[in-house]
Amino acid sequence: MVSSPHEALHRIFQKDPALLTRALERVLRVPFPEPHEFAAMNVDLTEIAPVERRVDTLMRAEADEGTYLLIVESQGKKDEGKRRSWPYYLSYLYAKYHCEPVLIVTTQSSSTARWAAQPIHLGVRGRPSLTVRPLVLGPDNVPLIADESEVARDVTLAVFSAITHGKGRNAAAILEPLAAVLKDEDPESAMVFAELVESGLVDTQAKKFWKELMVPVNYFFKNPVAVAMREEVRVEERVAGILRILDRRHIEVPETVRERVSNCTDPDLLQVWWDRAIVATDAAELFDDDEA
Repeated sequence: MVSSPHEALHRIFQKDPALLTRALERVLRVPFPEPHEFAAMNVDLTEIAPVERRVDTLMRAEADEGTYLLIVESQGKKDEGKRRSWPYYLSYLYAKYHCEPVLIVTTQSSSTARWAAQPIHLGVRGRPSLTVRPLVLGPDNVPLIADESEVARDVTLAVFSAITHGKGRNAAAILEPLAAVLKDEDPESAMVFAELVESGLVDTQAKKFWKELMVPVNYFFKNPVAVAMREEVRVEERVAGILRILDRRHIEVPETVRERVSNCTDPDLLQVWWDRAIVATDAAELFDDDEA
């Protein structure tokens, strides 16, 4: 129940709105621009018509020191509208899951990287109530990997490096060693990496060059038997992954849930359940009524 002191401590400012700015100046010594006008606003912040807000990738990371929610935003260009949503993402996730959210922005543009890295200050100038400092990965700090031995040590990082740097004069030097290493990778992983690079490259010439490098392995990727094998492996990996995530998060998995997940052969549906397993607090939350 809301107490009278609670009500009094905020309603007094409805009586004299200028008291807010005077208190900031005189009590907290926080400079505040002198308002020209005050207007009361609706205090109900509930969204009757839900606004769709989606992050690009969200992962839950468990560590000895606690749980982190990793928000990955891929930013192709400067977008102030998107930038304004980042504080919302962090605040919403922190309030809902009681975990530390971390915002990571990836980009292929140096200028966009510099823009994204600028702190977002909300509140009074010089004394913000909230400051958001995105962690940015871009051409200026992602390592350029152009040596086969380096690629082999960390193929995933090499793929990310190729996507980030693979344009212009750097394209051949980066893509050739990566292609050479992928030919010796297991076919399932190689296919995924190859498709990521192809879809991630923004330079037309680099994309064409990459397709030519991939010609020797394309037969396997497109062979019907191989496609069927990959699909089967994909399903098995996702089933195992869902159950592993729940187990590591110490969430009890009833036999009915385990059986439903294990018997599913739809990789897309399994991917939906995988995403839910990352943030679910109960195994039943994997499923929606309309999927029954």
